[in-house]
Amino acid sequence: MKIKTKIRLGLIFLLALILMLAFTGSYYVNKLADVSSAILKDNYESIQYTKNMIQALDEGDDEVSVKKFEDNLISQEHNITEIGEMDATRETRHIFELYKSGKRDDKMESLLRQKILHVQDLNMQAILRKNQASTHTTRKIFAYITILGTLSFLLSFTFVVNFPGMIANPIVELTIGIKEIANRNYSSRLNFSSRDEFGEVADAFNTMARLLDEYEHSNLSKLMVEKRRIETIINNFKDAIIGLDEKKHVLFANPVALNILGLNEEDMIGKYAADVAVYNDLFRALLQNDDKEKLLKIFVDNKESYFTKESLDIINGETNIGLVIILRNITRYQELDVAKTNFIATISHELKTPISSIKMSLKLIEDQRIGSLNEEQKKLLDNIKEDSQRLLKITAELLDMAQVESGNIQLNIQSIRPEMIVEQAVKSAQNLADLKNITIELKFAPGLGPLRADADKTSWVLLNYLTNAIRYAREDSKVIVSVFSKDNKTVFSVQDFGRGIEEKYLSKVFDRFFQVPGTAASGSTGMGLAISREIIEKQGGKVSAESVFGSGSTFSFTLA
Repeated sequence: MKIKTKIRLGLIFLLALILMLAFTGSYYVNKLADVSSAILKDNYESIQYTKNMIQALDEGDDEVSVKKFEDNLISQEHNITEIGEMDATRETRHIFELYKSGKRDDKMESLLRQKILHVQDLNMQAILRKNQASTHTTRKIFAYITILGTLSFLLSFTFVVNFPGMIANPIVELTIGIKEIANRNYSSRLNFSSRDEFGEVADAFNTMARLLDEYEHSNLSKLMVEKRRIETIINNFKDAIIGLDEKKHVLFANPVALNILGLNEEDMIGKYAADVAVYNDLFRALLQNDDKEKLLKIFVDNKESYFTKESLDIINGETNIGLVIILRNITRYQELDVAKTNFIATISHELKTPISSIKMSLKLIEDQRIGSLNEEQKKLLDNIKEDSQRLLKITAELLDMAQVESGNIQLNIQSIRPEMIVEQAVKSAQNLADLKNITIELKFAPGLGPLRADADKTSWVLLNYLTNAIRYAREDSKVIVSVFSKDNKTVFSVQDFGRGIEEKYLSKVFDRFFQVPGTAASGSTGMGLAISREIIEKQGGKVSAESVFGSGSTFSFTLA
């Protein structure tokens, strides 16, 4: 018999018990209701009529009282239900007619009251008699329902106790078998005597276990070889790598990671990550810190080193099966960056003094009191003045860049037209574009209004975009600079038609020190785009990058 049929028959059995109890209870409850209704209709109303008639006699013999007596007597005549009640009511009518015709005295009124009370007594006795019958019926109904309920309870209890076992016991055995398979005990087998769906499941389970056992023994050596190969590769990485499974147990950690954490392999491998983090502050910070931008300063090998953390979720289909934490050592880049920043700040500061002296000397030479100059000398002095002014501007820009890289950006926000920002950036990048015969195409949307921004620093960001685009664009191609409005904000974008960037790297291009694999030969330190993002975000804007690998990239930023 199929499981579905067993469940259906069991539910039909329970439903039959419920319906039997429901119909029996409903039948007897309706019967009791009929008895109560009869008492109320047949007798209680008659008693009420007699009370009203006696009350009318007590009120006197005026027309209102007589009319009240007459109405209740008529109602009583239409509600005769008991033996003897008809005769008593007729006698009451006869005496009342005499009473109404004027033949009234105390004796007649007393006789009328007796007849009324006789009618009332007949109904009272009927109520007592019917109440006794109703009580007897109630007890009999209670006995029937008690017997039927007890029988139904015993049958239902037996069914509830035994029937779930028919379904649950095979499931329990199947669960135990699955756990054995999960623990790689492929010799586990299920033995069900039933020929229902569970029997079919047992046959399929046993077949699966047999095939897994064969597969395990045939591929175990291959798996071990591949496992050792992967471990060798991980152990030879120069970056620190830590792997966790879906339950946050440490699967592996290469020697670099163990050295940074100051742990031995037996203290970490196979352990629950939270337990390791209890007594290792650095590992706890790695598990809790999700800020990819934050540099980690760690004391390793008797010196301070700088690392960036990268967390990779391992996805199998739609299931997360683990996590890999990678610590990249960027100490060399950090030291170079600090040295570069200090050099720029120092050289810029040192250049200001001689340049200022040159300008002062130029002013003295131009003074007529020192001597007159011919036209050729004046022209040379003008050129020297322009060059010194340009040098002062360059040193100021170098100082600004040093502030950007040190995190102390000084912004000069003012109202400026987007065309001026683009013009300044394109002018600076034109020579680089000419070397590769690249055309810089400008596209301005109509109706562009002024925006509030730091003109020099924003131009520097656009110039950074442009130089990157020119660097990676193909020769004899073009770079498109577009400016347009979107959501009440001004968007600047630079599009090239070079090799593009793979999608997996797009989210990292604005990270500090990040370089797209295969572009390290360009001489970049991976700081330009990170600085650009910092400048734009300080002005309340956002940066973004889009790319189709093999077809080029588009870098954009928005300002209000």
